[in-house]
Amino acid sequence: MKPYPIRCVSIVIPVYNEQDSLPELLRRTEAACQQLHHDYEIVLVDDGSRDDSAQILEEAAQRESSKVVAVILNRNYGQHAAIMAGFEQCKGDVVITLDADLQNPPEEIPRLVAQAELGYDVVATVRSNRQDSALRRWPSKLINLAVQRSTGVAMSDYGCMLRAYRRTIVDAMLACRERSTFIPILANSFARHTTEILVMHAEREHGESKYSPMRLVNLMFDLITCMTTTPLRLLSIVGFAMAALGVLFATALIVLRLAFGASWAGHGTFVLFAVLFVFTGGQFIGMGLLGEYLGRMYSDVRARPRFFIEKVLRSQPAAPVSVVTVDGLTSTSSDQVLL
Repeated sequence: MKPYPIRCVSIVIPVYNEQDSLPELLRRTEAACQQLHHDYEIVLVDDGSRDDSAQILEEAAQRESSKVVAVILNRNYGQHAAIMAGFEQCKGDVVITLDADLQNPPEEIPRLVAQAELGYDVVATVRSNRQDSALRRWPSKLINLAVQRSTGVAMSDYGCMLRAYRRTIVDAMLACRERSTFIPILANSFARHTTEILVMHAEREHGESKYSPMRLVNLMFDLITCMTTTPLRLLSIVGFAMAALGVLFATALIVLRLAFGASWAGHGTFVLFAVLFVFTGGQFIGMGLLGEYLGRMYSDVRARPRFFIEKVLRSQPAAPVSVVTVDGLTSTSSDQVLL
């Protein structure tokens, strides 16, 4: 693994209804980036916010010599689609993703950049002393375990979006056009060298989490179906096992009926109902999983864009003043020269 030269660092931050957090987020992120020995830009993507977040981003981008790039989406597309929109607009050799709620402190940015300079393709993070409730922590642990088993990539905290990616990894992700994208897993599928570091985690100071129970359910299905066909293989194995057990059970029922008569188990009525319910439940689970895969295939075949960027605002450097000399007289380009 060779050291990776870095000229520019891009910070990509999706924003959705975070007007109260944005002033402090901008201040702390700019202060952290000023500690870097590289050029940097802060790309904030407004994901269809309904408060004043977009206006705050536009004002920050229009400041003189601002390092802020404001990307305004026309509506809400979700966190990962917003990050992909930021990837399209950023120019850094290393790209760092960060949430806008300040639960992951921007002060960790220099540590991620230092790890990326060592040659890692992906620098992941693990939230130390996580401040979320138990209702968020335990499902997250189960999902992380399921993802590790499905993908074979042993990372501890797929839910933490504070991560660093090499430019080649970002370009590879942009080349993938599927709509259902879970960025940490997608990045790991292209990475050769990965590492993890512990980072601090703080309580949310403003607003509430944007992941409602329904969004968490959708995220779980994205995790299960967007990167692996393992559930379908497990379904086939379970199907064969259930069929084999069914044959054995039917054989046992016939033998017991011949040996002890029909009255020993209520003439078999309740046993048959139990078997019917087990098989019916298995069929519905299988149909649900197949429906998820078919629905995502349908979305990909339609090839609709994952997002639509309404506008992009960047601070334009002041144009250099040209000097014109006529007959020994010097003037700027804004002066009128009379010949």
